[in-house]
Order: sequence, then structure tokens, then C-alpha cells
Amino acid sequence: MNKPLLRTLLAVGFVALLVGPKLYLRHEATSAATQARAEALSHYGMSLQEVAAASGIHFTHSIPVVDPKLANIAPMIASMGASVTIVDYDHDGWNDIYVTNSQPGSHNHLYRNLGNGQFVDVAEQLGIADLNQPDTGVCMGAVWGDYDNDGYPDLLVYKWGRPELFHNDQGKHFTRVTEGSGLPAWINAGAATWVDYDRDGRLDLLIAGYWPDDVRLENTPTTRVMPDSFEYANNGGRKWLFRNLGNGHFKDVTQETGLSSTRWTLAVLAADLNGDGWPDIFIANDYGVSELYLNEPGPSGRHFREVGAASGIGHSPKSGMNASLGDVLNSGEEAIYVSNISEPGILVQGNNLWMPDSQHPGRFNNLASVMGVELGGWSFGAQFGDLNNAGYLDLYLVNGYVSGAPGSSYWYDFSQITGGNAKIISDAANWPAMKGRSLGGYQAKRLWLNGGDGRFQEVSSAVGATDTYDGRAVALADLENNGALDIVVANQGGPLLLYRNTVSPGRNWIELDLEGSRSNRSAIGAKVTVRWNEQEQVQQVVAASGYAAQNEHRLHFGLGPNAVIENIIIQWPSGQRQVIDSPHPNQRLHIRETP
Repeated sequence: MNKPLLRTLLAVGFVALLVGPKLYLRHEATSAATQARAEALSHYGMSLQEVAAASGIHFTHSIPVVDPKLANIAPMIASMGASVTIVDYDHDGWNDIYVTNSQPGSHNHLYRNLGNGQFVDVAEQLGIADLNQPDTGVCMGAVWGDYDNDGYPDLLVYKWGRPELFHNDQGKHFTRVTEGSGLPAWINAGAATWVDYDRDGRLDLLIAGYWPDDVRLENTPTTRVMPDSFEYANNGGRKWLFRNLGNGHFKDVTQETGLSSTRWTLAVLAADLNGDGWPDIFIANDYGVSELYLNEPGPSGRHFREVGAASGIGHSPKSGMNASLGDVLNSGEEAIYVSNISEPGILVQGNNLWMPDSQHPGRFNNLASVMGVELGGWSFGAQFGDLNNAGYLDLYLVNGYVSGAPGSSYWYDFSQITGGNAKIISDAANWPAMKGRSLGGYQAKRLWLNGGDGRFQEVSSAVGATDTYDGRAVALADLENNGALDIVVANQGGPLLLYRNTVSPGRNWIELDLEGSRSNRSAIGAKVTVRWNEQEQVQQVVAASGYAAQNEHRLHFGLGPNAVIENIIIQWPSGQRQVIDSPHPNQRLHIRETP
């Protein structure tokens, strides 16, 4: 054998020795992942795979910057802003993803769904990227709704700062229409939603403050900016209800409609919660009790009456961070899920699942413990959706507050400040410095599958949801148009995650895309009942859902195997009732309200 050939063979052999083990380990890892997905499909009817980077999504949220005077607890103050909303902004039939960023100068992203498993960011070319400009505050979230009924969803971006309203120009561009819209110059907003509260066919706008409106966190003259109580704080941001006048202008009707709350709001839900056909308002508040405002006739139009204490949901003060709606028992009654804080051995508030009391109309009972969805760590966003198409709504929850140095803990210092009086608590200067320590960090997420028997089973790691980032918002959407709900998660200071969902074959579904004519064109406020195989399930079209999130506009109903649909009943916001008889399962229906 000649020497050059020998050297070549030796080099090849040496490379094989180096690369071979790596290839073997990669093969073994791939095989193990494939086997785990197969087992998840077999046992739970679903399997998740995180595919954000593989799908062209490369986004990491950047956190707000606060005044150096607040540096001792800056990680807590800057712990919000990661949000995610789903929208088909260009009406091409594929759901797109919009995410907010929160550092001055950072850009928001709109990931257009190309329909082939890939996404591309188009926010900058459409004019909705650069929204964290100097002296305008920073983005906290967004919500979509067709406020002028032209068939294309418009965009509100709410901020700790100047709210921004954009008109959707037929999916080709967005025109900023903030000036002249009637929106105030500054709201330290924690949440917002679209709602046609007076059912006149035009979407109105609710924006809920978190910090008081005079606070400027990036440049504050005082450190006295914190809540004055951990249980009954009432020194937060005001609420704003803007009535749509139909000419691109919104009128502030907050005072005349009775929305007087100044609590620290992190989530709002606008939906018919008492079955009278009018959208009510549920408010989840940090540092206090939740509030429920019933929409009733007043002396000069619709009026909201607060019934939180009387209904039961405003009885125990907690740290409300989420409000989502689901018919978890297929009973035609929708429950409200509110997330709170739970750290075993330290602080166990427990999450709430507020179920209407059939024996006492107007009352709600907390069934979170009974149904197994009470303990979720330091919980933030959560959404209901039938993730395995078994015919019952499941629940996905994200959590984790501040993940600092591994193994460190700020809990003891945190407990010291919580026992102080109002003057001590409200001044950030009195709070012990965090010094890079964790507070409710590195937490495992929760995916509770609904067994249909009044109990949920936690299966997150078994089906592939294994991240421990500081989760904030989660949204559900059928991104591949294959009848399975995928999961998109926005993490504070962390990457955007996309969990592609594979559902076992043979499980049926139907999806409904509603369009109003007499009602607002987005059909927000419509209530739909699907009846199949001697079962029924109710869902409502809402804008905001969960924490800083919005799910896909379509309503997704899992139906289980061998589904025979009896009918679909739609109660439109206009009051009109529409029935679709015997539709076939496994299809997407676009249903327009009968003129």
C-alpha cells in the first residue's frame, strides 16, 4: 500500500473515531425522542415538539429598563411585557403570530405563516415593529379586532406608556391612527380587550391600568410606586372603556358606565358570564380580589355593576394574573380560570376555577382543587383548548417569575416586606435588594388533560413540554390547518416557543370561523354550542384571553372518535340565532351571520 493512500485511510479512521460517537449519540437521542412521542400519542392522544427555530422563528424577548432608583427590585418591576397574539392579518387562511418586545428601542415581530411550516417576520415592512421609541413607554401586549367592520382585523398595542392603534389596510400595511382616535396620551396598561358592550355592531375598547397613570418607571422622581397592600391594594391604574363612535373615534365612557376600579389589573375577560346575551367584564387583579362587572341597563344606556363579593369570586384576595373561559364539563356552563401563586411550604394561594353554581344563579364555586388544577407554581398565562381532540377542554399553563442564580432564593426577604404596613410596602426603597436571586424561577409548566370525569391529569413532560423559562403568555392556534391546536409561548426575557401538536389519528374535530353582519364583523361576543354524540360544548368568541394573549379567531371543537354532529347553534351578538344542521366533522367552516 502506498504511503499517500495509507495516510488518507488513517485520517479517515481518525475522523470516524471523533465523529462516530457523536453521530451515534445523536441517533440515539433522535430514536429516544421518536419513541417518547409514540408513547405520548399512545397514552395521551397527543405529542408536542418544540419547533420555533426550525420554523423560522428566532425571537428572544427583551425586558423593560427601569429607573436606577428602583434597581434593588428591578427584576420584579421589569417582569412583564412578553405577550403573544394570533391573527390572520391578511386573510389568507393561515394563522399568523404577533409578539411584543419591551426594551426601549427593541422591535415587535409579526410572523407571517407561509403555509408550509415556515414563518417570516413582516412587522417592520408593515409598520408595526418599532413601537418602543423614546418617551413613549414600552409594549406590554396587543389585541386584534375589526373596529371599522371592513373585514380586516385592526391592532391595538397597549403599553406602560402611549397606547397605539393601527388600522389594517387590507393586509398590505398598517396605518397608525392613534392621534385623533380619542385614546389618552399615557396608560400604564396591564391588559386590554375588544368588546361590543352595547351591541351596536361596533367594537368598543377596554384598557385596564396596572400602575397608576402618573407613574413613569423609566424616570421616576419617587420610589413610592408600589402597591399599598398585598391583599387589598387599590392604588393601581384606572380602567378605560372607550365607545366606538363609528368614525374612527372612541369616546371615554368609563365613568358613566360604572367601571370605577383602580386595582392592579393583569387580565381582563369580556364575555357573557350570566347568560343574558350581554358581554360582562371579569377583571383579574394582582395584590387583591378579582372583580366581576355585570352588563345591565342603566338610565342612559348600558351600565356595569360590580358583583365580585356577592358572586363569590371577590371573596379571597390573591395575585390574579390570568382570566380564561372554558366549558370544562360539557355542561353548557363556562368556568373562569384565574392563576395565582403557589410555592409549597412558603405561599400557597392556589389557582381558581370559578364554576357557575347551578343551584344558586349568580354565584360561583371554586373547583380548582377538586378538579386538580389548583397548584401551578408562580402561574401566569393559561388557556383552555381540546389539545388531544378527545371532546373535552384541556388546560395549558405557563409559570415562573424571576429565574436568577440557580439555587438562590429571594423568598425569605420577600416575606419580610409582605408583612409591612402600607407606607413600607408602597415604597420600593424599603424592599430588600434581590441581588440576582430567584423568586419562583425555573418552574415546570403544566398541561392538564381533561378526563371528562371532572378531573384533570398533568402530563406536560410526558407529552414533550419540558421548558423552564419564565413563561408569561400562551396562545392556542391551529397553525398547520390540520385540526390540531398548537401552542405558542412568550417568555419574559426568553425565547418564543412553538410547540407543534400531533394528535392521534381517528379523533375528530370541527373549526368555525364566524363573521358578523348585523353584529360586529369580528363576531366577538358570539356564543356557539356544538352538539354531537349526545354531548354538547359551549364556546364564545372573545378577543383577549389569558394573560397578555389572544387565541386564534376560529373556535376549535375536539369531538373524539366516531363523531356525528347533530347541529351547531350560534347566538350572535345582535341577538339573532342561527342553526347549522348535521355538518360533517374534520373541516373548517366559515359562517357568516344571516343578514
